[in-house]
Amino acid sequence: MEEVVAIERLAEEKKNSGNDEYKLKRYEAALHLYSEAIHLSPGTAAYYGNRSACYMMLGDYRSALNDVKTAITIDEKYEKGYVRMAKCSLMLGDVIGTEQAIRKFLTLDPSNTALREEIASLKQLRDLNEKAAACYDKKDYRTCLYHCDNAIKIAPGSIQNKLLKAECLAMLERFEEACNIAISIMQTHSTNADAIYVRGLTLYYSDNLEKGLLHFERALMLDPDHKKAKAMRQKAKQLKEKKESGNELWKSGKYRDALATYTEALELDPQNKDINSKLYYNRALVNSKLGNLREAIADCSSALALNEKYMKALLQRAKLYYNMENYEEAVKDYEKALKSDRSPEVKNLLRDAKFQLKKSKRKDYYKILGVTKQASEDEIKKAYRKRALVHHPDRHANATDEEKKEQERKFKELGEAYTILSDPVKKSRYDSGQDLEEMNHSADIDPQQIYRQFFFPSDYGFGGFQGGGGGNSSNFSFHFEYLIILSVSSTRSTTGAGDNRPVLSLSSGSGGFFQRGICSSSGSSNPEEAEP
Repeated sequence: MEEVVAIERLAEEKKNSGNDEYKLKRYEAALHLYSEAIHLSPGTAAYYGNRSACYMMLGDYRSALNDVKTAITIDEKYEKGYVRMAKCSLMLGDVIGTEQAIRKFLTLDPSNTALREEIASLKQLRDLNEKAAACYDKKDYRTCLYHCDNAIKIAPGSIQNKLLKAECLAMLERFEEACNIAISIMQTHSTNADAIYVRGLTLYYSDNLEKGLLHFERALMLDPDHKKAKAMRQKAKQLKEKKESGNELWKSGKYRDALATYTEALELDPQNKDINSKLYYNRALVNSKLGNLREAIADCSSALALNEKYMKALLQRAKLYYNMENYEEAVKDYEKALKSDRSPEVKNLLRDAKFQLKKSKRKDYYKILGVTKQASEDEIKKAYRKRALVHHPDRHANATDEEKKEQERKFKELGEAYTILSDPVKKSRYDSGQDLEEMNHSADIDPQQIYRQFFFPSDYGFGGFQGGGGGNSSNFSFHFEYLIILSVSSTRSTTGAGDNRPVLSLSSGSGGFFQRGICSSSGSSNPEEAEP
């Protein structure tokens, strides 16, 4: 008997010492002393109650609740025990447990207002939980996150609200924050299926498909009825299979099948931006192989919209723009790439794109003449002959002023083009991208002179035909309404002794005239068919 009294006395001393430490806010020391008191006297409800209060100050609401439940088991009328039970349950976000504790406390002492604040907080918590659930169902994750944060302020130990917050963070692409919450809960609750599921989400949406799938499967092992984990496992498996199938089809050269497979994969989960950006890039490569360059550019743009730092997609789009001769956009993409990758390769690509852009802004003389860059000298001459006859101003004498100006412009450009492309040296320099100014190419070149030199070379090669009495050499007139066929007569001139020059005569009716090789008469013809 004396021994029992001594033990009880010692237990009380331990409790009192614990109270002293508690007042000094040395909660770890107090916790140790309360535990010693409980060990000496495990049937005393107050000791559990005191240790429960200590646990609460340390933020361990689960241990605090366990202690207070033990205290109430020992003493059903332990009022402080119900107060602490209500507080702990509220901190843990247990709405039902809080309601039961409050109801039991008021049964013991209806007039006691010790839990007035908890009653108000409980009502607020219930309202926040309902709002968060409604927002989650509508996929309004941002507002749901807001309600979760407010709920956690009331119930900082609520695992349910923390995991809902983490899930919202994951859906809002704040993966690191979501991961930290999930891991912290898994460290203390290793078998919590919800925490494992959320961790799987952060991996799945961070382009770690394999590990995400493993976490979904583990969550289902712990909770076979976990609906979210079941849905995500199926989605992850399908996405993995489609992606791998598309890659195999690409490698085997079955591009159309690969295109269809990548398209199907993109429809599985629009939310997974990291994986979808890679799928868009892969599909861009396939479209490039199939010659669908515009679609390939669109896919690269979609990949970059999901991941603006995706260097492969950026460089591929720049290459596609370059191949389509859209050098301005190619330069923009290469300049953007150079900000992140200052390698010699990117610098060279940018330099080449800028060079091609500079070339593209010059007049395209090949296009003006309607020939390819591989055209021969003879093809260039034929092209000039044909187009010069079409666009010569005299052919459009009866056109409107606007049309006349347009034909004069085209005629002038033809002369410029022929001047450059008919000269091997100038052509080579033009092809190399040299500026026209650097080539000393005058923009004021006389297209009529080029025309005369081309169609009437004899006028420049051996003095030309002077006409009777040496006419005015600058008096040129071009008319295409009539065609006169000239012939060289074998009759010798009798204008002077010893003059053996051949005489030019008109082979058609009278009324024509001849001056320095330029003819006009009354017969009609098509200038595009005439071969001067």
